[in-house]
Amino acid sequence: MQSDNYGITAIYCRLSRDDGTDKESNSIANQKKLLSHKAKDLKLTNTKFYVDDGYTGTNFNRPGFQAMLEDIEMGYVTTVMVKDLSRLGRDYVSVGHYTDNFFPEHNIRFIAVNDLVDSNDGDNEIAPFKNIMNEMYARDISRKVRCSHRIRGNLGEPLSQPPYGYMKDPNNKKKWIVDAEAAEVV
Repeated sequence: MQSDNYGITAIYCRLSRDDGTDKESNSIANQKKLLSHKAKDLKLTNTKFYVDDGYTGTNFNRPGFQAMLEDIEMGYVTTVMVKDLSRLGRDYVSVGHYTDNFFPEHNIRFIAVNDLVDSNDGDNEIAPFKNIMNEMYARDISRKVRCSHRIRGNLGEPLSQPPYGYMKDPNNKKKWIVDAEAAEVV
């Protein structure tokens, strides 16, 4: 395996939903800080951030992730660091493909800081189970969101933005009222 300081240490950060700020999410900023400190502790230099803010972990077609893969294919990256395995993704088959096949084939050291995974330490027997749990978490959340939407819909609450000609009631965001200005056109 090549020296970790030879190429880029890819610091990959991901968050499914933003936290309502116009700039980078707090979670992404915290991931960057944690991973930068860990890279420094491990004497990994030449770090580069790859970020997917607002992208699901169940799909690997994310711009930051794809950019990182391109740099790996070009031979620029020697190490990939993530906060935990769920930040890499929540599809255990795909995560396993990257951690067990793709990264080793490209001589990439893989580190998941909070899960205590470091490919330089050899196989981690618990990692596959964590990947399965991460996928199950994503499925469970999806099921809960669908159930919540169904309940809200059955109670008569709107589940989308109001159509043209209506607007949200400023006193009750769960109700629509006629938009007087748009009503003139409609």
